[in-house]
Amino acid sequence: MGGRLPGLSPGPHPSIQDPVKRWASILAALLCASAAVWLQACGSSSDADSGTEGGTLTASFGSFPDYLDPGLGHSPESWTAFYNTYVPLLTYAHADGRAGSKVIPGLAEAMPQISSDGRTYTLTLRKGLRYSTGKPVKASDFKHALERVFLLNSSGASFYADIAGAEEFANSRKGGIPGIQADDASGEIAIELIRPRSTFVNELALPFAAPLPASTPAEDQTADPPPATGPYVIAESHPGRGWSYKRNPHWPENSKLMPDLPSGHVDAIEVSVDRNPSAQVSDVEAGRTDWMGNAPPADRYAEVKAEYEGTQFRVEPTASTYFFWMNTTVAPFDDVRVRQAVNYAVDAAALERIYAGQMVATQQILPPGMPGYEKFELYPHDITKARALLREANPADMEITVWTDNESPNDEAGEYFDGVLAELGFETKLKVVNADNYFPLIGNGSTPDLDTGWANWFQDYPHPNTFFQPLLSEEGIAATNATNLARFADPKLSTKIDRLAEEQLTPQREDEYAALDREFMEQAPWVPYGTSTFPTFVSSAVDLDEVIFNPTFSQDLSSFQLR
Repeated sequence: MGGRLPGLSPGPHPSIQDPVKRWASILAALLCASAAVWLQACGSSSDADSGTEGGTLTASFGSFPDYLDPGLGHSPESWTAFYNTYVPLLTYAHADGRAGSKVIPGLAEAMPQISSDGRTYTLTLRKGLRYSTGKPVKASDFKHALERVFLLNSSGASFYADIAGAEEFANSRKGGIPGIQADDASGEIAIELIRPRSTFVNELALPFAAPLPASTPAEDQTADPPPATGPYVIAESHPGRGWSYKRNPHWPENSKLMPDLPSGHVDAIEVSVDRNPSAQVSDVEAGRTDWMGNAPPADRYAEVKAEYEGTQFRVEPTASTYFFWMNTTVAPFDDVRVRQAVNYAVDAAALERIYAGQMVATQQILPPGMPGYEKFELYPHDITKARALLREANPADMEITVWTDNESPNDEAGEYFDGVLAELGFETKLKVVNADNYFPLIGNGSTPDLDTGWANWFQDYPHPNTFFQPLLSEEGIAATNATNLARFADPKLSTKIDRLAEEQLTPQREDEYAALDREFMEQAPWVPYGTSTFPTFVSSAVDLDEVIFNPTFSQDLSSFQLR
């Protein structure tokens, strides 16, 4: 595409043990027998043959999630938070690699029945499910949750725009979405699409589609996240500072109905926001924090990798693209020659060095490993050609604002890009924004001076559509929470995106996605520069071998186990 218990304190090291935490550890030990009974009732954690059940996992992240509301959150931090809290009708298997890309039933009894024309999906909600508050889960809660996504102007709305009546509801904001019919008595849910959509099963498994109580308001609930259906519930949220999880008291009942979903090992998870990545590393090394949720800083990455790889550190592959977007609706980037010039001027190899071993240089939209990926380099680094194209374009407006967030090494990448643009003759102003608010800010059309800036994208699901429809079609252009940051609109290319999304992914379709990648890069709305790896770094108190890295949701909270 990334709360704490009472007593959360601000500051750079809120994870340092204190008397409350020591008493919590003692209490956890005294309750081991009770925890074992709880886990036996759940039936999903008995596969662990080593380690300790229970306890509190402490973690630190370099930034707060964009949202802790499943209808809005779209960052890696938020999806990691949602994977074991908000279970959709369908979900992704709790596994690494290719196995973790398999869609399985979640709150639904089985995979959907799909009509022969590919336009009607029918599912049945499992009977007896409850939210963490004890309130029963209803079939109509799914309809409410998706309508809420549109009312929130969520970035996830584009995934469900093909539901009959969804676009009309998005415009009128009343009357509901007629293409979703839900029967609370039987639990049956029928979804009617206006056209076939080969990715719809994947999209039903995203957090946006997780049922929520009908009383959940169509407002950002980050400060007080909604009730959960998974093994954990977000207990407290302190935006900008941290958040926490505790066991869902109704998971023992839910788990019996969803035996394929894990129950987790730890009883609680406390996450603090620490904006000093070097201090985060030191805290993990000293055992003050159990898990660092972001990468070590570039200047310590090699050191950490060399010392801890295999025991406390593991490099995870991702399907991701890092890029600089250019606002194609305003000068100077409304001229394709200017955008192509910038592509020639950026040296992906230099950025690879900035990321210090965490980045593999690439110059296209689809990342390696994604179906449809075929390597090409339309813009080999050539500053002379870049200057010639810029002279030919002769833009009247050379004053631009360059945006990036403040997390390392993204901030350094932004500084590099600002320097390249200045070398080309632009008068630049660099704006470095708190990573907590970066994507909501640059996704808001009313934010002034959105000329160009840094961004990245991790797969929503293992299909090339996830790198085209949200990011480069008109559907991703919105007043708020926009995902098409280049504001790029090409009706011809958007029609191709829509057509390919209707059809099953065959070798022929993969070839068409490869061609689409090249067509977009000929228009150069972005400067793609790499695909990243992502590390799992834990303290000696955590069993690294047990930690699952899911290709969509990153580290699986239910897999963390204390020794």
